[in-house]
Amino acid sequence: MRNLLSLSASIVAVLPVSALAAAPAAGPEAAAETGGLPQLETSTYVSQVFWLLIAFLILYLLCARIFLPRLGGIIEERRNRIANDFDKAAEYKREAEEAQQAFNQALADARARAAQIASETRARIDEEIAEMTADADREIEADIAAAEERIRATGEEAAAAVRRAAHDTTKAVVNALIDETPSDDAVENALSTVAA
Repeated sequence: MRNLLSLSASIVAVLPVSALAAAPAAGPEAAAETGGLPQLETSTYVSQVFWLLIAFLILYLLCARIFLPRLGGIIEERRNRIANDFDKAAEYKREAEEAQQAFNQALADARARAAQIASETRARIDEEIAEMTADADREIEADIAAAEERIRATGEEAAAAVRRAAHDTTKAVVNALIDETPSDDAVENALSTVAA
């Protein structure tokens, strides 16, 4: 910027002051008399160059001091915002991956726990079934033993009843045949001989 200022100062210094003073004398009337474009009049070149340099210097100063720093600040702010957005996106991605890993771990733990509970439940049910089966077997065996005892007792009672009936019948038949009542011992001996 200092170079530009020194350049404009040197140009202004080079221009003759008389040329600057003479330039305003040729006004719009002179341009109207010639019938051409006023910017092509060679007599106004010095003032045109002077005002061009002034306008350029003002525009340069405005751009250098105001517009470009603001634009640079906006670009830097945008760059920082984009970098922050990328950082946040990376952080969110990392958090999402951690959450996914935690979810997968919790799911695996839940499945393992469910399998463990199922195996424990199955083992407990198997034990209960085995106990119930053993209890039922004992009850059945006890019922069978009781039934066998009742059958044996009933068989003995039936055999005793048949023996008594045979005894009474034998006694009655002998009494009817020989008109004499045999003794109980004789009837028992005869029945024992027949049974053997």
